[in-house]
Amino acid sequence: MSTVESSTAAVQQPPSSTLPLLGDNQVVMQASTSSGGSASSSSSGGGGNSVVGVPLDTQSSGEPPAKKQLLDSGATSSSSLSSAAAASGMHEKLAHRISNALCCAVCLDLPKTAMYQCQMGHLMCAACFTHLLADGRLRDQIATCPNCRVEISKSTASRNLAVEKAASELPSECQFCNKEFPYKSLERHEQHECQERPTKCKYHRIGCQWRGPFHETNEHERNCLHPQKSGYEVMSALEAHDDRIKEEKKMFNTLIDLLSYEKIIFNDLQMKPYRTDEYVHKLFYETARFSAFNQQWVVKARINNSQRDPHQSNERTITYQLILKTKTSTPMSIHFFALKGPFSDMKVSTQIYKHEFTETSTESEYYVLPLPDGIGGTGSSECNRMLANKGINFRLLMFLLNK
Repeated sequence: MSTVESSTAAVQQPPSSTLPLLGDNQVVMQASTSSGGSASSSSSGGGGNSVVGVPLDTQSSGEPPAKKQLLDSGATSSSSLSSAAAASGMHEKLAHRISNALCCAVCLDLPKTAMYQCQMGHLMCAACFTHLLADGRLRDQIATCPNCRVEISKSTASRNLAVEKAASELPSECQFCNKEFPYKSLERHEQHECQERPTKCKYHRIGCQWRGPFHETNEHERNCLHPQKSGYEVMSALEAHDDRIKEEKKMFNTLIDLLSYEKIIFNDLQMKPYRTDEYVHKLFYETARFSAFNQQWVVKARINNSQRDPHQSNERTITYQLILKTKTSTPMSIHFFALKGPFSDMKVSTQIYKHEFTETSTESEYYVLPLPDGIGGTGSSECNRMLANKGINFRLLMFLLNK
């Protein structure tokens, strides 16, 4: 009897309260090697004793605390990154859709200045709006909206300030670095902040032709060979620079000399459009008669030197001439030039012209009205803006040289 009791006591498990807590590695080894023993202990000791000694934070996933925390943080960060990427993609898609909705109906670009709309609400930027009005003037037709063909003019079209404000907040891509910035700050970035903006070498006045991105300027200037050149080698560049300065100085001296004349007069004029009765109707501008030096005068202008179809050309110029309408017994040497007047917003550079008016020569040649932008002082955008108006306002200065 005693032998049976002793053997039973040998196989009896100790109470659960006396078992020490096992480490993480020990728990894993026990779970992998003692599956049979765990089953027997669960049948003898109850369901609660099967996970005795296992920390609570590993009971749900079976992973150690450090590994479980790493997995949880990784899942959280990946989910946050994916949500941020999704939000960024949604923002870019929305900005692109808004840009498409607010773009000009003609050039399909966001407005850089003002935005106009026709009576049906179709949008046009200021440059395209004036171009359409100028084309209508050149074709002798009523300008229409390119979308709905409703008539447009400066009296029927209106500014859309809400679109202008919304467009200024949309991202736009820099033409040099291809990064996106708010449209309202893009011009400042491209002119003063962009590291890829094209820049000249500071030695360009002595002949250096280098032109590259701004961030390479310092390195180029350190290695530029022009500062080490002799005076004879840079002489040609300095002479070209001096010639430009002399030309500007010559015009300034001429103007100062003209202001010393005894007879000086100016008139604020307006040229209005009209068409000839020829087979091909040509567009001209002409002022009403005005008085100067006891004579009657007229200013006449034409577009692209009376080109047959000026509306088919993107390059547009205005040339004008001074016409004497009354007879004169003595020759009159007249200097004249046009400039912006008090009732005009015309942008024009100063260029002085001269003509000798006699009984047989009552009309001067056609001279270019020097608008500031474009090649050779002829600005197509400024020309379109002037053609879009009902008339061209300017001030004409005339100087008579007494002989």
